[in-house]
Amino acid sequence: MVLYVVRHGQTDYNAEMRFQGRLDIPLNEHGKEQARGNGRALKTLIGDRIGEFDFVSSPLGRTRQTMELIRSELGLDVSDYRLDDRLVELSFGDWEGFTISDLEHTFPELFAERENDKWNFVPPGEPSESYNILSQRIAPYLKSVDKPTVCVCHGGVIRAMFQIINGGDSRAAAAAPIPQDRLVKIEDNQIGWL
Repeated sequence: MVLYVVRHGQTDYNAEMRFQGRLDIPLNEHGKEQARGNGRALKTLIGDRIGEFDFVSSPLGRTRQTMELIRSELGLDVSDYRLDDRLVELSFGDWEGFTISDLEHTFPELFAERENDKWNFVPPGEPSESYNILSQRIAPYLKSVDKPTVCVCHGGVIRAMFQIINGGDSRAAAAAPIPQDRLVKIEDNQIGWL
């Protein structure tokens, strides 16, 4: 079983290094082109096997925009895909909308606590999650994939997938760069960037 995972294209919040979380920020023009590029890459990878694939997205607008641009590049009906709430980005609670610099200055003690253990840190406010909590939501999703699938989700979700499959140092998983212009392939309990 193969699962291709795509992070949504860039938003202005991504470009400004703002904590986005569950805020529904749309793709910017660069993000739209990243989504189209990932669609072209998938077309090359999937080829004439497109009919075998399930397409699933986080319900947030930026992932849906990305999925629809990908499906357009694949020559498919842009609206014919499923949503899965388990794929929504982790919530940064009261920190959503703030830049890293904002948080360093406004919440120095909490920010230091987060820097010490990003994987387990839960930001203030409700709802909010740590990467560890997020991974408990993502593991059942991964187990539910039973046919070739293209999944559009978020950076935190992809970090959780890498940690679930590879294990290892959770600090490294929480800090790993998650590009928006590359695909992740999961197959035979192996995960890696294409």
